[in-house]
Amino acid sequence: MTGDELRRREFIGGMAALSVAPAAGLGSGLSAADLLAGGAGSEVSSKGDMPYRMLGKTGVQVSCIGLGGYHLGTSDPAEADAIRIFHAAVDHGVNFSDNCWDYNGGESERRVGKALQGGYREKVFVMTKFDGRTKVSALKQLDESLARLQVETIDLWQFHENIRLEDPDRFFAEGGAVEAVAEAKKAGKIRFVGFTGHKDPSVHLRMLEMADKHNFSFDAAQMPLNVMDAHFRSFTTEVVPVLVRKQIAVLGMKPMGAGSILRSNTVTALECLQYALSLPTSVVITGMTSMENLEQAFTAAKTYSALTKTDIAGILSRTAVAAANGKFEPFKTGTAFDGTAHNPDWLG
Repeated sequence: MTGDELRRREFIGGMAALSVAPAAGLGSGLSAADLLAGGAGSEVSSKGDMPYRMLGKTGVQVSCIGLGGYHLGTSDPAEADAIRIFHAAVDHGVNFSDNCWDYNGGESERRVGKALQGGYREKVFVMTKFDGRTKVSALKQLDESLARLQVETIDLWQFHENIRLEDPDRFFAEGGAVEAVAEAKKAGKIRFVGFTGHKDPSVHLRMLEMADKHNFSFDAAQMPLNVMDAHFRSFTTEVVPVLVRKQIAVLGMKPMGAGSILRSNTVTALECLQYALSLPTSVVITGMTSMENLEQAFTAAKTYSALTKTDIAGILSRTAVAAANGKFEPFKTGTAFDGTAHNPDWLG
């Protein structure tokens, strides 16, 4: 039996054996059961029906649902509808806004910048990402993001697409993006820093190892966390325990695998969201292109805690075969989602 298969079985066994009631505290040497019983994702407050969780060790409380930025900048929805969705989400308790410098040529940031006007900036934790691997390129992208978002400070700035084993080296190199982070913090342009990636958990682990070597502390890390990740190149079993131990905020994305998981006909959209929310995430980021999508996310936030150990075991059992080769997580196995690979000039 391979190491990956053993970890997968331990994970499924742990999930089947536990309830989703929050665990008490973090500690070290967490087992799968300890990890997935709540931990870092425990609710600390709420706004209406929207649970709030701690963003790692930052002291900031964020909604368990985050509003994905990519879809807000596409042609569907139109700009007016995207802003309407954004406002409706915030009015119902969502306070975490996801975005990236490269989303839709900057249109996603521009639309969110418009949506943040009229008092909404004060209600929203603004996150965006950057692609620059050098200090110069990263700072240039930061200034462009600040202008588009119409803010003076970005709450969480994240090194985007940590998908190659050399990406951590470039981040920490002399003249690298880590120097941009230090300068931006000193200037008050950013508050917290994180990194993202969708390819392989080994690259995330290498980034965390490099951070330790450089005495650098990330505040957050973002990765795909979904019902199929449990079975294939699993960020859940490989990376999340390390983040929980270090009190680095766990940001889950692609709860439906960018729509691919639903095409497997093994699980519903609501189950996808409920499952991701049952993990020790600070935030589960999901794309929303309609009010119906928004209502579905609200329902998941209200109901995920009702999932029983039998429910979770059933979800994992139903998805195991379909998930085995990564077919329904194409961002791990293909290049279509690798924006920086298709646009190497973004790296600087």
